[in-house]
Amino acid sequence: MHHYGMGTVLMTPPTTARTGRPTAYNEMRLGDDLSPAYGHLDEWLRHASGDRLENLRRGAAARFHERGITFAVYGDTSGAERLIPFDVIPRVLGHGEWDLVKRGSIQRVKALNAFLDDIYNDQEILKAGRIPREAVEGNELFCAQAKGLRPAGGIHSHISGVDLVRVAPDQWYVLEDNLRTPSGVSYMLENRATMQRLAPELFRAQSVLPVDQYPSLLLQTMREVAPHADSEPTIAVLTPGAANSAYFEHCYLASRMGVELVEGRDLFCDKGRLWMKNLGAPKAIDVLYRRIDDDFLDPAEFRPDSALGVRGLMEVVRQGNLTLANAVGNGVADDKATYLLVPEMIKFYLGEEPILSNVPTYRCSVPSELSYVLDHLHELVVKEVHGSGGYGMLVGPTSTTAERLKYRDRVLDDPSNFIAQPTLALSTCPTFVAQGIAPRHVDLRPYVLAGKEVRLVPGALTRVALKEGSLVVNSSQGGGTKDTWVLADEEIA
Repeated sequence: MHHYGMGTVLMTPPTTARTGRPTAYNEMRLGDDLSPAYGHLDEWLRHASGDRLENLRRGAAARFHERGITFAVYGDTSGAERLIPFDVIPRVLGHGEWDLVKRGSIQRVKALNAFLDDIYNDQEILKAGRIPREAVEGNELFCAQAKGLRPAGGIHSHISGVDLVRVAPDQWYVLEDNLRTPSGVSYMLENRATMQRLAPELFRAQSVLPVDQYPSLLLQTMREVAPHADSEPTIAVLTPGAANSAYFEHCYLASRMGVELVEGRDLFCDKGRLWMKNLGAPKAIDVLYRRIDDDFLDPAEFRPDSALGVRGLMEVVRQGNLTLANAVGNGVADDKATYLLVPEMIKFYLGEEPILSNVPTYRCSVPSELSYVLDHLHELVVKEVHGSGGYGMLVGPTSTTAERLKYRDRVLDDPSNFIAQPTLALSTCPTFVAQGIAPRHVDLRPYVLAGKEVRLVPGALTRVALKEGSLVVNSSQGGGTKDTWVLADEEIA
């Protein structure tokens, strides 16, 4: 999604009959047993005073402020920018734990890319009857402008974010796929740099696999998908400008890759190529890592009132002279209705069973499932099919009767616009809060890069619900982030 995160609202965990308190998998401790991955961190925390942790928190906030790492809140018309809260206690994954996430994420992105290339061209999965044609061509995010497009290597999503939650040591669920303009990777990188600067002793005590090669891998991916393989491609990052909530990330990635950061006004199309204005002669661009939504890319084919894109851009893409990363039309593969079909895509295109499971999901477009959802609104999380940012949702277990009645009317007004999911007991990690160290719910977003190979760095963005009892990890609704460590194989006994 284009905004920072889908803004996952973590679904309310079930409660025990005896205490009424949520039960959730604690990633650091299972009963009295300490997870082997947390051995060094546990020892460090035993000797770290509250003052030490508070000083680290303040140091991190100062660094983020100094570097301008802020975000804008969706719907806030004041224009105020905020620092994203950062928790100084990292989340630690053992090598084997990460391997499951890695293999599952790569499998999923391979299948989704195959699906996108298929539905905009040969539509073999529809002809085979494995997915209903209406589910694709009837989806409002199916993009007519993408029909017939065959980007280099058949890759439509070069940068994907896969949102995961964990409910048991070896059980992860995919909450959603982000195949349009996923954000947040700069937080993953800055979180690591901040921890290395503020608590270097933690890194000396164990082998934490690095993530700082992400910009070079991103650049390599961009080069691999250039339309003309016989020359060194020119790459640029397209931003909507400084008012965008993720502008820091656009600048950050362009700088780290050593490529130009451009706005639509810096570009023009001529003679079948996209050109960048500069002080000398214009320079042709081969790969455009765009951080602008489809609707604003080309006023000749999408929104005619857009001042953010470039007129004629899509025609340059059709002529095979420009790779857009990511391609247009990816929304049809990452909305919450298509999400239900990904396991079938994995089986059809890869001939494999899914490594990572979907959350069991009810489709309100199906009368029998709609009936169940309406009878169990107090138990379920109900979401808009095309919603993002954690908005427009009903979290049944924490809702009031009035809220459920109002939401029921919305669902009945357009059932096909909603899906519902059961509650899950989501994992927790130790987190430094005002009261001290306490467990808080987390999710995980690995960033998957697809070029000649599909790969990801050993790390991800962990988002954490900082408020006690809160299940909201989205930064605009009180959530924060953590550094995510993947330990080298030899670190786990």
